[in-house]
Amino acid sequence: MHKPDIIPSQLEKDLSYSDPDRLPLLSNINPLLSKKLFDGGFTTIEAVASASIRELTSCGNFQENMALKLIEMAQKSLGIDFKSADKVLESRRSMMRLSTGVDALDDLLGGGIETGSVTEVYGEYGTGKTQIAHQLCVTSHLPCERGGITKDGKEAITCIYIDTEGSFRPERIVSMANQYSDDLNIKSILKHILHGRAYNSDHQMILTERIMREAPLRNVKLLIIDSLITHFRAEYVGRETLASRQQKLNQHLHSLLRLAEIYNLAIILTNQVQTAPDTFFGDPTTPVGGHILAHSTHTRIYLRKSKGERRIARIIDSPMLPENEVVFAITTNGLKDVF
Repeated sequence: MHKPDIIPSQLEKDLSYSDPDRLPLLSNINPLLSKKLFDGGFTTIEAVASASIRELTSCGNFQENMALKLIEMAQKSLGIDFKSADKVLESRRSMMRLSTGVDALDDLLGGGIETGSVTEVYGEYGTGKTQIAHQLCVTSHLPCERGGITKDGKEAITCIYIDTEGSFRPERIVSMANQYSDDLNIKSILKHILHGRAYNSDHQMILTERIMREAPLRNVKLLIIDSLITHFRAEYVGRETLASRQQKLNQHLHSLLRLAEIYNLAIILTNQVQTAPDTFFGDPTTPVGGHILAHSTHTRIYLRKSKGERRIARIIDSPMLPENEVVFAITTNGLKDVF
């Protein structure tokens, strides 16, 4: 992939090259091989174990038999094999739930946003997608017992906010964090939110690849892309480009799914909508991205406006949550319950 000629964002500067000796790679391979894997973005055993042969051969000029051997070694060291359902259930208990700061929304989501999964939030302009993204940056820093994903006594987590529309506002983070001033250090929160301004779809994908490299070093636990489809929609215009756009989007989503599963991240994607002109009954609003995006997200939340500051959130698709909806409000201090 050709890297666009742009000024590096602050995120790129913050996610700079680190010493590969600090990384938990396979212990019985030579340092040059280890460095090749690191430079290719494979910074943990889990990343190598979940890679395809093609991905490894392209990242380090490995022969196919060498790539296959590396993958087999990584999978063997992790004990990756078929598991009984009770083992899967036990491993899922390590997943955390990130509170939105709104009891009604948390109840709708079965306790909050799940780590290790990809959640899509879509809706028209002004329905609160970016507001939810900002508030999650704040609540993620709360202690686990308060609905956050920061474990007491552990290293502070890092949130990464990839901004494709120029809508990120640190002032909004401050106003939302003020309500949690007893539990949070606002200056510390701002230092642990990395903002990256993506200027086109290639840059957006490059930033994601860099997160794959640095996520274990910086204890990244929340990734937000606001919004996912903006650049893809602008760069691929017309039906003749649809196949190319969807293929590239599919590659991007595949990387995000791997990130979520390997590092147990909560990934939030905000998405735009379009109106289906052939819909005569019901709501004609549909999310952009088609079936590829629908199949690549675990939970889909549809937002729409209500009266005044009120908004309606509805679960559209989830592997374990029923279709349902709740009402919440957007205020000057953040998202609130409606009583």
